[in-house]
Amino acid sequence: MANKNNNLNTAKKAKKDEFYTQLVDIENELKHYKAHFKGKTVLCNCDDPRVSNFFHYFSHNFEMLGLQKLITTCYKSSNRDLFSQNDSEQAIWLEYYGDRNNNRVPDPEEIGIHYFKGDGDFRSPECIELLKDADIVVTNPPFSLFREYVAQLMKYEKKFVIVGHQNAITYKEIFPLIKENKIWLGYGFNGGAGHFISQYEDTATAGDHRVGMIRVSGVNWFTNLEIPKRHEDLILYKSYNPDEYPKYDNYDAINVNKTSEIPMDYDGVVGVPITFLDKYNPDQFEIVGLDRYVEDNPKYGHRFTLNGKEPYARILIRRRR
Repeated sequence: MANKNNNLNTAKKAKKDEFYTQLVDIENELKHYKAHFKGKTVLCNCDDPRVSNFFHYFSHNFEMLGLQKLITTCYKSSNRDLFSQNDSEQAIWLEYYGDRNNNRVPDPEEIGIHYFKGDGDFRSPECIELLKDADIVVTNPPFSLFREYVAQLMKYEKKFVIVGHQNAITYKEIFPLIKENKIWLGYGFNGGAGHFISQYEDTATAGDHRVGMIRVSGVNWFTNLEIPKRHEDLILYKSYNPDEYPKYDNYDAINVNKTSEIPMDYDGVVGVPITFLDKYNPDQFEIVGLDRYVEDNPKYGHRFTLNGKEPYARILIRRRR
C-alpha cells in the first residue's frame, strides 16, 4: 500500500490537488455538526460545483440545516453552468439563499453566479472578502497548501471542518495549534482511508478499490467546532511495568505503541502514536509536545530513539486524572 500512497505524494509535489470528496463521507461527518450550522453562512472556498459534493450537500440540505447563506468559490476554468460541460475562462463564485419555489432542489435560477476579477484562488483579496463574510468554512483544501490554508483560517478566526492528511499533525505550523486546543480531529473516515474522485490517473489497488477514484490512507477531518466525541474518555485497562513500557534512550518518557495500551497508573510522560489524537480528550490528557520539537529534546528537531532506533513520530502526553 505504501507505493500506492506515492500517488498522493506525487500529487503534492506536482500540486495536483484535485481530490473531490465523496458525498457519503461528507454526510457521515457533518451529521455530527448540524447544531452548529443554524443561521450561519457557510463557505466552500476550494470547490468546483461540477464535482463538489460539499456544494451538493449544503445546497440540498439548506433548509434542514437552517443555513442563512451558502457561498462556493471556484478556481479559474471551473464550470459556470452547473449542468453543462463548457469550461469558463473566468473564475466565479456562487451564492445560494435557499429554495424559492418549494421544490427542495437548488435550481439554476436560484443560484447567484458572480464573476471574479482574479483567478478565484482562496488567497486572493476577493476570496478573502468572502471569507470574512462566512461563519463556517467546510471544504477539502489543496493538500500541498494545507499549512497556508489553516494559517488563513486562524488569522481570520473562522470556524471550520476541513479534510487533511494525518501527517499534517506533525507539521511544525499545525501541531502547536493542536497542543493549544485550537484544532482537533473530527469523527474521521471509515477505516482511516478516504476515496476521492481524482482528476488524474488512479493507480490504487487496495481491496476496496473503486473505479475512477483514488484511495488515500490516513486522511482526517480537522475542525475547531465542539463535538461530543472530543469529551469522551478513553478507557484505560493496562497497568504499567517497565519491561513492557521501555523509556526512550534520550528522553524521560515511556513508549507506547498503541493508544489502547496507555497505562492507567503511570503519571509521567508517555510517547504515543499520532493516531492517539483520534481518541484525545483534553479533559483526560495534557499534550506535552511532539517528540522532535519538544523544548527539552536533547537533539531538537530529531525524533527520540528506542534501543538506537527511531519510532515514527510520537506525541508526548500526560494523564490529567
